[in-house]
Amino acid sequence: MPSWLPAIAYPLARDDGYWAPITSTLDWCEENYYATRYSAEIVNTLTNLLFIILAFKGMYNCYKNGHDRIFFLTFVGYLIVGSGSFAFHTTLKYPMQLVDELSMIYTTCLMFWATFEHKQAQPIPALLGIAVAALAAFITGYYHYLQDPTFHQNAYAILTALVLIRSMYIMEVSLRPYFKKRGAQDQGKHEAARQDARDKQIVGQMWVLIGCGLSTFLGGFAIWNLDNAYCSTLRRWRHDVGLPWGIVLEGHGWWHLMTGYGAYMYIASPT
Repeated sequence: MPSWLPAIAYPLARDDGYWAPITSTLDWCEENYYATRYSAEIVNTLTNLLFIILAFKGMYNCYKNGHDRIFFLTFVGYLIVGSGSFAFHTTLKYPMQLVDELSMIYTTCLMFWATFEHKQAQPIPALLGIAVAALAAFITGYYHYLQDPTFHQNAYAILTALVLIRSMYIMEVSLRPYFKKRGAQDQGKHEAARQDARDKQIVGQMWVLIGCGLSTFLGGFAIWNLDNAYCSTLRRWRHDVGLPWGIVLEGHGWWHLMTGYGAYMYIASPT
């Protein structure tokens, strides 16, 4: 490590941690049990605290401001995602891996239902709920059968993309003055102009939140992929600079922080 940089040498990784042996189908680039025998991946574990903090913040805001129940439930799902990931990276056990990954699918399915049933008359919301529940059950069963993380990642990416596209469409059609039809009952040109200006401002603010959230999310995804592709190099660099500086090179931890914040901004944008 550089002589001018005060640091602590990295302890050696070990395979006799409290939760050993590892049974998950994934093992990330962070070395196992090097910091404590009670957490397999300490940085990947602790970075999930952001999810938990923001989840409680979101649920409190929903309760305080009287937002629709679906937003509160989405933040509950967001909390389960963070808690599941916390448990998975602590233990690297397959059941905890399922809690982590499937909670991502279930929360996204909930958001999928909420966005596509928006302003739809019965029986469409009920039928859509049945279809989404069946889809979630299929993904669960097929993923457990395959045990291939690529299937989970692709399913999650497709669902997230559909939810995002649908949400942006609803936002534009519901708020953008261009899409609104005003009738004779409107309160005059003055009031209409005031409402249009207000709606344009709201749409602009929501686009900023969505843009920041999406950029942060994609940035975290890019760092995660670099972490996977150059793991051996990153591990060597971590040992070169020592602790605590090597923590900065934990790419999967950055994925948690960036996607956690990005997902929070996306969920919070309509509220």
